[in-house]
Amino acid sequence: MSKLLIGLYGTNGHQIQRMLVEHPAAGCVATAAFPHSMLPEPLQQDPRIRSYETLEELLADEEVQLVSLCSPRRVDQAGDAIRCMEAGKHVYAEKPAALTEADLDDIVAASRRTGMCFHEMWTDSALKQPYYAMRRLVQAGTLGTVVQVLVQKSYPMHDRRPQDEDIDGGLILQVGVHALRFVEFTGGVPVDDIWAIQTGLGNPREGRLRVAASMMMTLTNGGVASVICNYLNPPAFPTWGNEMVRIFGTEGFVESTDGGTCTRLVLNGEDCGPLPIDEPGPRLLDLYLAELQGTGTVPFSLEEELHPTRVLIRARADAVSRG
Repeated sequence: MSKLLIGLYGTNGHQIQRMLVEHPAAGCVATAAFPHSMLPEPLQQDPRIRSYETLEELLADEEVQLVSLCSPRRVDQAGDAIRCMEAGKHVYAEKPAALTEADLDDIVAASRRTGMCFHEMWTDSALKQPYYAMRRLVQAGTLGTVVQVLVQKSYPMHDRRPQDEDIDGGLILQVGVHALRFVEFTGGVPVDDIWAIQTGLGNPREGRLRVAASMMMTLTNGGVASVICNYLNPPAFPTWGNEMVRIFGTEGFVESTDGGTCTRLVLNGEDCGPLPIDEPGPRLLDLYLAELQGTGTVPFSLEEELHPTRVLIRARADAVSRG
């Protein structure tokens, strides 16, 4: 089976260049708005990788089949994704995929109209361990009916945090989206309604960077969920992301704390201790490539995949309306 040929656009996010070194199903053939020095050493030595300045030049490259988007300004990324699909390229887009519901709708419509596949990057939120093991417990019914989900997502503050939310989507969209995926993808129940508050208290610079947010939500099964996200993870904490996920059901609860390093499953009749993690979770990029090659599938429809982003767009608007 021939490899999928990928072009990389932009560096504003988690580009996939390192994943493409000797990847059995894909290869990098071009970059745009992407310094050659950021390629891993084996790819820097590959003379077949072409370098462009603009997205338009990249899209004119007939060999490129899929574009990995980390657009310089996230507010432009939905339009970039649509241009890629209209040029006959599949798209793998950094989160958040869009900053408005109208743009999300346009992405879905463009995918259907052109027949090109679109996916938003979300692998850490459901497929990375221990969250993959937690998801499988929920799917197996081990916890009974999920009644309440509690999530924390915390990152460090640093000078590169944009004061302009148009660059990265802002705290609620670019950090909160991980937390909402924990609720929906790991907890297994979609969000029905959401309320949010946020603050810039603790911002070390002048500007509108939001530092902390709290969200309350109802779930479609009648349950409830709570999320906090912030840029307050201390540098001394041993992991970059300080996540906590607790899922409470009628038959017990499962939790992951301290950035995924500690887990526990407690059922009504037994404290089962840490979760057994005997295999890594699958990588979203690999599932996406398998989907394109007809050998596998991504476990969510496009609408389901984008639903956490859609809900958070509403949450951000709610937080803004509160001042």
